Amino acid sequence: MSRAQISPSILAADFARLSDEIAAVSTTADWVHVDVMDAHFVPNLTLGLPVVESLVRASALPIDCHLMIEDPDRWAPGYAEAGAKSVTFHVEAAAAPVRLARDLRAAGARAGMALKPATPIEPYVDLLGELDMLLVMTVEPGFGGQPFLDVVLPKLRRCREAIRGRDLDVWLQVDGGVGAETIERCAEAGADVFVAGSAVYGAADPAAAVTALREAAERAAAS
Repeated sequence: MSRAQISPSILAADFARLSDEIAAVSTTADWVHVDVMDAHFVPNLTLGLPVVESLVRASALPIDCHLMIEDPDRWAPGYAEAGAKSVTFHVEAAAAPVRLARDLRAAGARAGMALKPATPIEPYVDLLGELDMLLVMTVEPGFGGQPFLDVVLPKLRRCREAIRGRDLDVWLQVDGGVGAETIERCAEAGADVFVAGSAVYGAADPAAAVTALREAAERAAAS
């Protein structure tokens, strides 16, 4: 994938106006990123399947669901069946990640696997062929607006090398503290899909912010 993809996180949007907030980035963004939290796997509670079902109907952009939940083996396929085009589960919570990835693909979604900042990639390298996307968290999952963790950048590079070494078409996504000051470092380390919340929805012009983020990522990747 040569073009950097931007997935604005509606965790930073106005929850009372989600349809309008999605429409505000529909001409420039590639995805809508939806953070699903259950107050068990992470301490925060956000939204769930009924809201995602509504967003699928309301959004002109494909829905990218990041499930920060317990027992994703049971619950994640339902998000794919609801129409989410990308569904990412946390490997720390999955009992059978290979089977789950295959279930997500069978339900029509791209299968993503997420790693917390302290979770290494090395034990899971052999799973990469079962995935469409690997998500490396650059903050501790659970809350938006956290500062970017530079300590994760070496792992991001190792993830890119693992994907490249197996000649796989697996997207490498980063989520957490991604903005104008950090997106270039992520792109240089090998990321090609970028989740940005407050950097988009905290801007005066969210659509223009998406374009600026993509341009910065592509400049860094090409350098």
